[in-house]
Amino acid sequence: MPSIKIQFLGAAGTVTGSKIYIETPQKNILIDCGMFQGIKELRKLNWTQLPIKASEIDIVLLTHGHLDHTGYLPRLIQQGFNGEIIGTAPTLAITEIILKDSAKINEEEADRANREGYSKHDPTLPFYTIKEVEKTVHHFKAREKDIWFSLSKDIEFRFRYNGHIIGACFIELHLFGKDFVFSGDIGRPKDLLLKPPEKPEWADFLFIESTYGNKLHQDQDIEEKLIGLIKETLYKQGTLIIPSFAVERLQTLMYLLWKLYQKNRIPNIPIYVDSPMGSNVLSVFEKFSDWHKLSKQDYNSLCDHINIVTSYKETWEVIDNPRPKIVIAGSGMVTGGRVLTYLKQLVDNTNTSILLAGYQAEGTRGRQLQDGVHEIKLYGKYYTVKAEIHHIESLSAHADQYELLDWVSKIKNIPEKVFLIHGEPSASEAFDTKLKHTLNWKTHIPKLHEVLNITV
Repeated sequence: MPSIKIQFLGAAGTVTGSKIYIETPQKNILIDCGMFQGIKELRKLNWTQLPIKASEIDIVLLTHGHLDHTGYLPRLIQQGFNGEIIGTAPTLAITEIILKDSAKINEEEADRANREGYSKHDPTLPFYTIKEVEKTVHHFKAREKDIWFSLSKDIEFRFRYNGHIIGACFIELHLFGKDFVFSGDIGRPKDLLLKPPEKPEWADFLFIESTYGNKLHQDQDIEEKLIGLIKETLYKQGTLIIPSFAVERLQTLMYLLWKLYQKNRIPNIPIYVDSPMGSNVLSVFEKFSDWHKLSKQDYNSLCDHINIVTSYKETWEVIDNPRPKIVIAGSGMVTGGRVLTYLKQLVDNTNTSILLAGYQAEGTRGRQLQDGVHEIKLYGKYYTVKAEIHHIESLSAHADQYELLDWVSKIKNIPEKVFLIHGEPSASEAFDTKLKHTLNWKTHIPKLHEVLNITV
């Protein structure tokens, strides 16, 4: 009987750093290859060598393109990986955009730290460079969804549509007669831009995210919230800053604001999108129109209505413009990107409003703002927070507890084991209790680097 080794190299006890290593007698597979984000203890893990040999991994399968699922790929290649990195075509397009943007930020921040001397490291090195990303892209291989592909005599896989972001899928991996299902990040059934996630029908071993395993998303009227904030911004003659994830959230916000204008519910207040990565993602929406619900006509009208900032010079022009305005800028958890420049100049202004539009991981600036800190550290200096902070959780691209339970509702068998990953401890533990109570399934919350041996 073949033995399969499973090792949890990330997203165990946390929502970031997704990596699951599967060692089999025929192929060694890595499901996702994300970098850790958030608190310093997690970020430090990015710099440590993996407890496995990267050179022994044959294949990487990607559920989707977010940094916490793909951001470690260049480091994996640095450590000796030389196999194929497989995802859907839009996932690989998103991954390339995100990795290049991440590398650019890494290089810029390392350069700034070396010039201004605020890092303990001398010299400060980027996590990886744009050249290393370009090398990584050569390993990409696109595969269609809904088709089984063979990796060896007894191993095959397929991608299934999962909402969340464009290109995202859950993975069904057939290993020696057993079905292993990896949820990746599960989208929401009533997403404005994406179709509802498909659902697995069979799973002997299920690896499921638990980001919101302890919560139900509030039934917020997002349009009314935006209208209220825009009215307030106009009244205060200020700036509404929306830190945004460049993939999906940014496009959803653009769509919402455009629709409100179309319906004459908001005036023609200038809207600026300042996210080079987000602008590039728009082209992925244009190229892969069958992966989302936006018509070509609506896509063009939306883009015509929004001002796309294309240079750092324009960023400063937007900041210096005294008119009331809306700025959507990366990144969504305020961990880097253009939004830091806006906050540095405007966070200590009472006329500024900041709208956090999604999940804020522990240890990020976004979580600090959400929790009401009185000052925030940007580029090595502290700035007083006088801006009003608002939060919309119902824009999240992650399924909540009810939607997670609905996602598993089509599974016909009783899984041998369900692994709860990609969640902070309180969320995973609550979802663990819910699954045991409602379905009587055998569950397990893995720890980082934990190893399990499964005989199939």
